[in-house]
Amino acid sequence: MSNDDIHETPSSTPNFRTELAAQLAELVPEAIADGKVDVVKLQELLDGDAADGNEHFGLFWPGKKGALRVAQEPTTATLKPDFENSKDWDTTQNVFIEGDNLEVLKILQRHYHGKIKMIYIDPPYNTGKDFVYSDNYRDGLQTYLEYTGQLDANGKAKSSNARNTTDNPHYHSAWLSMMYPRLKLARNLLTDDGVILISISEAEQAQLRRLCDEIFGENNLIEQFVWLNEGNVDQQSKIKGVHEYVLAYARDTEKLARPSVIDPNISEDSKLYRDLIENSITKNGAANPPSIVELPVGFPTSFDSGRIVSRNDTFPHILDEILVQSGKVSAPARVQSGWSSRNLLDLFIRNGCAPIEDSDGRETWFELRETGAIYMLKRRAQDQGHVLSVLRNLGTTKQNSSLLASWGLRFSYPKPVGLIEYLITVFTRPSENALILDFFAGSATTAHATMQANLRDDGNRRFLQVQLPEPASEPAESTLADLARIRISKAGEMLANTKSNQLKTDSIGQLDVGFRAFGLAETNFSKWRAASDVDAPELEQQLLSLRDSADDDATPDDLFTEILLKQGFSLTERIEPREVAGIDLRAVLQSDGDLAVLAYLNEHVKPTLEQLRAMVAEIPGGKIIVLEDAFHGDDELKTNLAQLCKTNGIELWTA
Repeated sequence: MSNDDIHETPSSTPNFRTELAAQLAELVPEAIADGKVDVVKLQELLDGDAADGNEHFGLFWPGKKGALRVAQEPTTATLKPDFENSKDWDTTQNVFIEGDNLEVLKILQRHYHGKIKMIYIDPPYNTGKDFVYSDNYRDGLQTYLEYTGQLDANGKAKSSNARNTTDNPHYHSAWLSMMYPRLKLARNLLTDDGVILISISEAEQAQLRRLCDEIFGENNLIEQFVWLNEGNVDQQSKIKGVHEYVLAYARDTEKLARPSVIDPNISEDSKLYRDLIENSITKNGAANPPSIVELPVGFPTSFDSGRIVSRNDTFPHILDEILVQSGKVSAPARVQSGWSSRNLLDLFIRNGCAPIEDSDGRETWFELRETGAIYMLKRRAQDQGHVLSVLRNLGTTKQNSSLLASWGLRFSYPKPVGLIEYLITVFTRPSENALILDFFAGSATTAHATMQANLRDDGNRRFLQVQLPEPASEPAESTLADLARIRISKAGEMLANTKSNQLKTDSIGQLDVGFRAFGLAETNFSKWRAASDVDAPELEQQLLSLRDSADDDATPDDLFTEILLKQGFSLTERIEPREVAGIDLRAVLQSDGDLAVLAYLNEHVKPTLEQLRAMVAEIPGGKIIVLEDAFHGDDELKTNLAQLCKTNGIELWTA
């Protein structure tokens, strides 16, 4: 039996240093000596194209070499399926992962390399008040596991090391060392025409720009957008700041399609999502004294049916219960609040709740939300076909906070849904099945914005969210990951029920508002846990414990998920249990329903040759995976299976 007949599942994520050396060996074999890269020879070959080692331009900080090492270091960690916290597991193509994003980005490398069309992140701004991840360069997974165990009964972190204050002499360096490996790994995941967008404030904007120039190449800068946030942020200066930045870089600007708000492949009706401005007019203050507005029958709403009960504890006050049917108010009802656009609202009502058109052809109308707030919506003129470097009228953090509060969720300064949705629709097309990654998910606004964009243009985009289980301020004993999952579910329900006249599509019922949930975990295989720098007594003890290679607490789904990840499968494969010849198997299905993979994952029960023969007959031309210890040292059985697989054109893998 040839070694080529049996493939062994890799124990860890790719080792980028080894892969880079292999690529150099292929390109410049004369620079390789005794299996190592001869740096001096490489410099000679590059001649004038190599920088002077003593003087060259770049961004440097204490800890940069360590940050690069941690990006290159492989991990044996895995992801564990969380069926309980998932929604529509069998049908969804969306993913939510709870765990440290550095480790998760490494895990994603094998399948998702070159497959992410857009990344949006809103990382810690390093203001001294926000959370900054602290990486242990020796073992990033251990850092995560220790952190998640350091919570008190109230869900608060026991350690204060999670904050990076200006008292730290390496204040900027600590932030750069946190961001560097994550951005290095993120770049690998982008498609050739992919983009990454990063929200940032003045605190680290300059450092981030130089860092991204190094990682993505300054020629791949698309734009440094200025977002007008209306001052709804935590102020760090006596001057009121009303803007932040969104840095946009391409994997390769030569392959990037021109960003545009006009897509000729989209009908005029569905272009609305690109041209819509939404703002709440429910505002109170000296300039907007409270007054009563009577909503007539036919006043449009953002939800299909339901009721808003009377209340006087929250603005707007609901003086009469509001009944809604078929996306419209079904009986007159009074509401009281301060209004920022009362005159326009009155005109809209007098106009029979029909859109108001100005001299430039722009339309304005109003809409009641489930929170009781009234929103003014404006459609931009159709000739605005260029993406502008200043992002305005795309919502505020206060609006997003209010929406989340109506669902019982509390987040500080969450980015507006409208801002991220706009960026999504600028840099992705509805029909390209784009995968959108956010590995600083926070309140999961990116997931919400992805689903909302799909609703408005009948798109098929998918999201992949990653969030550390950082303690939430409330409710008690909850984490940001908990709240993010709730937010995705609530937003999905709202969007699935939305049938507003302005935003209606013909396929609302097919909108994917589910997600598969996973959690970061240690490998399920004892034999893969040994680190290269483990001391002799620890290694000896570990070898003694290898009687069973798989963790007895691991379920077949846990084992199968890890094996598939390390073989390069996605997190949304169609998986189902199968029984063949009396043995329980796990299967991966192709899009047409045919079998792609069959796996036997019970190391405690050795299958018979007849059972293995039946397994082979079940999947001609596919792939079979068997736990190594399931053979119980029976080399003859293993050899026979390898021969059966070879005869039938099947790949045989062990783990």
